[in-house]
Amino acid sequence: MKKLILSTAALALTAGLAMADTVRMGTEGAYPPYNFINDAGNLDGFEIVLGNELCKRAGLTCEWVKNDWDSIIPNLVSGNYDTIIAGMSITDERDEVIDFTQNYIPPAASAYVGTSADADVMGGVVAAQTATIQAGYVAESGAALIEFATPEETVAAVRNGEADAVFADKDYLAPLVDESGGELVWAGEDVPLGGGVGMGLRESDTELKEKFNAAIDSMKADGTLNALIVEWFGPDAATY
Repeated sequence: MKKLILSTAALALTAGLAMADTVRMGTEGAYPPYNFINDAGNLDGFEIVLGNELCKRAGLTCEWVKNDWDSIIPNLVSGNYDTIIAGMSITDERDEVIDFTQNYIPPAASAYVGTSADADVMGGVVAAQTATIQAGYVAESGAALIEFATPEETVAAVRNGEADAVFADKDYLAPLVDESGGELVWAGEDVPLGGGVGMGLRESDTELKEKFNAAIDSMKADGTLNALIVEWFGPDAATY
C-alpha cells in the first residue's frame, strides 16, 4: 500500500511538472506572414514555426491560442495564455504593462501605402490597426487617423476610398503591393518604429522569459533565426 501511495504521488508530481511545462502561446492569426490561418484552417506563419522551435529548444510543450489583437494584452495579463507571439513591437508603453523577451525580429520599417504615390500621408486620412505603434504614430503626425480592428480592414479602407493611405509594418504591406497589379503603391517615406518584435509575457514570469531568451539566443547563434526570417520575409529583410 505504501508503494502504491508513493507511486501515485510520483505520478501526480510528474503530471504537475508536465502541466507546468505546457505554455499557451497567444497569437492573432490574422497578420501574414507573421501569423495567419492557412487553407487547411490551421495557424501558420513565421511566428508559428518560430514559436514551435523555441518551445522545442526550451524543453516546453506549446499550445496555440488565437485571440483578437485589440484584447491580446489584457488576455495575457488575465491568464488566458502565457505568451504573446503576434508581431508585437517592443515599446516603452507596452513594457509598463507586460514584459518582453529580447527581439526575434530586429527593428524594421513601417510604411505608407495608397492608390497613388502622391497620397497625403501627413495631412490626409490614414488607416491603421487599433492599438498598434503605427496608430500611435499617425495620431501624432497631423494626419486624420482612422482605426480598424484587423489589418485587412485598413487596406480595404484604402481600396474603397475611405482612407488616403494605410500605415503598417512594411513586411506586412510588401506582398499586398506586389500582388495588387499596380492598384496599391508605396507613398511617403519609410518610418523606423519600436525596438523590434519580441514575445510578450507577464512581468511575474521571469523564469519563462529566461528560457525563451536562451532559445532565441541559440537560434541567433546557429543562424537558424536569420534563415527563418529570410524564408518568410525575403532576402531584403533585416536580419541579425
